[in-house]
Amino acid sequence: MLVDAAFDKTLRRDRLIVVIALTTVIIVSWVYILSGAGMGISAIDMTRENLSQDGMAGMAMMTPAVWAVDYIVLMIFMWWIMMIAMMLPSTSPMILLFVMLNRKQREKANPYVSTGIFALAYLVTWLAFSLVAVVLQASFQHLTWLSPMLMSNSMILGGLILLAAGIYQLTPIKQACLRHCRSPIQFISTRWRAGKMGSFQMGLEHGAYCVGCCWFLMGLLFFGGVMNLYWILGLAIFVLLEKMVPVGHWISYATGFGLTGGGVWFLVQAW
Repeated sequence: MLVDAAFDKTLRRDRLIVVIALTTVIIVSWVYILSGAGMGISAIDMTRENLSQDGMAGMAMMTPAVWAVDYIVLMIFMWWIMMIAMMLPSTSPMILLFVMLNRKQREKANPYVSTGIFALAYLVTWLAFSLVAVVLQASFQHLTWLSPMLMSNSMILGGLILLAAGIYQLTPIKQACLRHCRSPIQFISTRWRAGKMGSFQMGLEHGAYCVGCCWFLMGLLFFGGVMNLYWILGLAIFVLLEKMVPVGHWISYATGFGLTGGGVWFLVQAW
C-alpha cells in the first residue's frame, strides 16, 4: 500500500514536470509565431494585410525574397517552430503516456532523460517536414505561384493544393496514420523499446505517423497564407479534434470530401 502510494506520488510529480515543460514550449512557440517568426512583421499584421484590399495591392509591390543562406535558415526555423506550436498540443497525451509507462518499466530510474529523448524524436520528424516545406516554398516562389507574403496567388496552385489535401484525407495511408495517432496506448504497448535509443526510435516512428497524418493539411498553409493566423489556428484546432474526439475519423472523411470539392471548383474556375 505504501509502495503504491509512493509510486502514485512520484508519477504525479513526473507528469506535472512534463506538463509544465510542454506548456512552456507551446507558449514560447506561439509567441515566436505571433511576433512574426523573424520576418520583420508580426503575424497579426501579416494576416491583416492578407485579408485587406490594400494589403493585396501591397503584396504585389513587395520585393520577392532573396534565397540566401540566412533567409533559408530563417524559413526552416519558422516552419519548424510553427510545426511545434501546431502539433505539440495533440502529441502531449502520447508523451504523458510515455512518462507513465517509462516510470513503471524503470521505477528507480530517472524518467526525464528518456522522455526528453522521446520528445526530441518528434522535433526531428517535424524538422524533416520543415525542410521539405521550405523546398516547396522556394519552388512556388520561383514560379511566382506564391506571393512575397507567402500566400498562393495562383488559382491553379490553390486548386491543386485543395485537391491533393482532400484526396489524401480519404486514402488508407492517411487513415492508418490517424489510427496510430488516435490510439497511443496500442502503439506504445506494442512497440515499446527499452533504453535511450529505444525511446528515440519510438519517438521517430510515432512522429512519422504524426507527420503522415497531417502533412497535406499543413500544405494548406500555402493556400491560405503561411503566416495567416486564421489558418494556423484553424489547422491546429482541426488536428487536435481529428486526433482527440471520438468521431475524429469521420471529421477526416468529411473534410476530405469538402477539400476535394473545393479543389475541383478552383481548377474549373482557373480553366
